[in-house]
Amino acid sequence: MADRATEDFLTHRNLLFTVAYELLGSAADAEDVLQETWLRWAGVDLDQVRDHRAYLVRITTRQALTRLRTLGRRKESYVGSWLPEPLLTAPDVADDVALAESVSMAMLLVLETLAPTERAVFVLREVFDVGYDEIAGTVEKSPATVRQIAHRARAHVAARRPRRTVSPAETRDALDAFRRAVETGDLRSLLAVLAADVVLVGDGGGIKQAIPRPVAGADKVARLVTGGWSRVAAVASMEPTEVNGCPALVVRFDGELDTVMAVRLDDDGRITGLYAVRNPEKLSHMSRETTLSRHATMPG
Repeated sequence: MADRATEDFLTHRNLLFTVAYELLGSAADAEDVLQETWLRWAGVDLDQVRDHRAYLVRITTRQALTRLRTLGRRKESYVGSWLPEPLLTAPDVADDVALAESVSMAMLLVLETLAPTERAVFVLREVFDVGYDEIAGTVEKSPATVRQIAHRARAHVAARRPRRTVSPAETRDALDAFRRAVETGDLRSLLAVLAADVVLVGDGGGIKQAIPRPVAGADKVARLVTGGWSRVAAVASMEPTEVNGCPALVVRFDGELDTVMAVRLDDDGRITGLYAVRNPEKLSHMSRETTLSRHATMPG
């Protein structure tokens, strides 16, 4: 029975991690949730479980909701702005457009504006296509209530997400233009790729220096970024990468990873959000690719 439980868990592990990560925005906390899920799953009488995937998703979601409420209290005392933990992802994540959008830094920040139960309902329904009855059992609400929550959450997210899905190629082009402009100190070219209302958010977690609060406006952001780069250009490099299923940039100082820069693009291809994660405690998942999935995968 233990072997059967292990095989089932490993088959769904990437799916469960993705559920937990989308609910928490933290890979470290998602890994902890998976440990807790395994401990509970190992004690289940599998002969009494009709749908193993649904049962595992239910355990994971409940554990993540408990942790999400704790995480909310931790964020209240967090030094500076809080950003989700970036993940180095394989290029094939971008092939699943719905998955790539749902784990993008921009979408995770939108999900942060939902209440915990709203976030769980939205993620389970919109990303993982879980039925209303199953979600109702997971969050311990009636199906009718869950439908109302889902409707509310969809409207909330729709009002804050980009109006259309931006292709990886468009994001890559914008990042290439951004990188060239910053490296050459070309303010005019940089302003051309930034939206007028662009917002720069930095997360140092009180460990690394970062802007203490978001900076808004193309001119302010452009001057801040080019000025900062000019002071470190002799030892710094900027390289393209794939983060959370989307093109992004990594900044290295003397070859060592220092910053992950993710972006949000508007409909016209201009950058409306720049998200710079410098907190070293959030960069541990940038050394190896993380597999994200909306489906079960047989263990190799």
